[in-house]
Amino acid sequence: MIHRDLDKFIENHYANNRSALLLTGARQVGKTFAIRKYAEKHNLNLIEINFYEDENAKIIFKKAKDVKDVILRLSAYISKPLIKGKTLIFFDEVQRYADVITWVKFLVDEGSYQYALSGSLLGVTLKDIRSMPVGYMAVKEVYPLTLMEFALAVGVNQEVIAALREAWLSKTSVDKVVHESMLRVVTLYLLTGGMPAVVQTYLNTNDMQAVQAKQREILGLYRWDIAQYDPDNKLFIDDIFSLIPSELNAKNKRFILKNMNEHRQFSRHENGFIWLRDAGVALPTYNVAEPKAPLKLSENHSLFKLFQNDVGLLAVQYANGIAMQLLNGEFNINYGAVFENLIAQELKAHGWELYYYNNKKFGEVDFIIEQTGKIIPIEVKSGKDYNRHQALNNLVGRKDYGIDQAIVFSQSNLQTKNNVLYAPVYMIMFLNKQLQDEPMIYKLNLDALK
Repeated sequence: MIHRDLDKFIENHYANNRSALLLTGARQVGKTFAIRKYAEKHNLNLIEINFYEDENAKIIFKKAKDVKDVILRLSAYISKPLIKGKTLIFFDEVQRYADVITWVKFLVDEGSYQYALSGSLLGVTLKDIRSMPVGYMAVKEVYPLTLMEFALAVGVNQEVIAALREAWLSKTSVDKVVHESMLRVVTLYLLTGGMPAVVQTYLNTNDMQAVQAKQREILGLYRWDIAQYDPDNKLFIDDIFSLIPSELNAKNKRFILKNMNEHRQFSRHENGFIWLRDAGVALPTYNVAEPKAPLKLSENHSLFKLFQNDVGLLAVQYANGIAMQLLNGEFNINYGAVFENLIAQELKAHGWELYYYNNKKFGEVDFIIEQTGKIIPIEVKSGKDYNRHQALNNLVGRKDYGIDQAIVFSQSNLQTKNNVLYAPVYMIMFLNKQLQDEPMIYKLNLDALK
């Protein structure tokens, strides 16, 4: 069974909270399976209401007078006893009936049962909710398997992960055999990605054609969602979604509207890009005018790259043959897009906001992240010229930007030259966002006013 960090999160949530838990994220990232797994592990009486499969379930809430009436209706509807203290009530596909969320406060307050919710497209749907149950419902964004979760799934053991983490922290090179083996894991991840059903297909069959068939099935579901949930703009949004692979494979990787229509203006169609972001199927990476903290102040929403939410879904959209070429180690400069997509989705899953920097004077840097007030530029190199990065050199050491270190992720082993850390691409696993751990205590002194 595939290990997910999400499982631990769910365990901790219900161990320490009475509140409901809402899992959101793109379709097929493993939300429903995770809730079922938790219920089975704890031998809970799982009551599952799926608003996609059973639209009639809405009747449970419509015209209900109060929470007792809701529970009575629920019990009657499912024809199954509700056991106090041993029942988990799970509302799935809640984007189909988001009004259920307005009842969460009252259900949690009643206190007899645990509650879980999940759904896709919730970043789009929740904007229309009349009243969010603040304090009564935790929300967790779910992503595809991270590279570390994938590595563990395909057989890399915890001791190897621990040794790699120590190498990252101590900035020492990795054993050559381990290094080359981990690069093969990365190559496989570039092709399978992290969608749980796709990874399980690979584990069951080792058949890359079966893997690709599952990936195309998921892409088909995404396009179906686009058609169903935004009928007025579905053709334009589908065009954007379809162009992601070719735009990433272009020289500057920036999304250019004129590739769709010479006369399109970003301001007229910004909602289409926002829809894809909020649906969780695309990862916009915004340009910053200056690499200074806080980056949020200088982001430009009209200049951006658009990555796929899963690198495997990106790879399968390229021409036939990419799979065997990558597996055989035939890396071509055109495959830089899949390497960058891997870094983008790892950064996002680890809690980073996605930015890049492009300036006519200094050049372009693939990613810019902000760590405790410090700016760290990141370059991604798929080929052997990993030590060529003029734009990065232009930024490192500049006093006005306060940049004193940069990272280059490539296929090379770990080494440090000047202020640049050259790290193998698999070490993106350890670039986690540090939480503020110092106390922030400020006592207002009003003695002068006394």
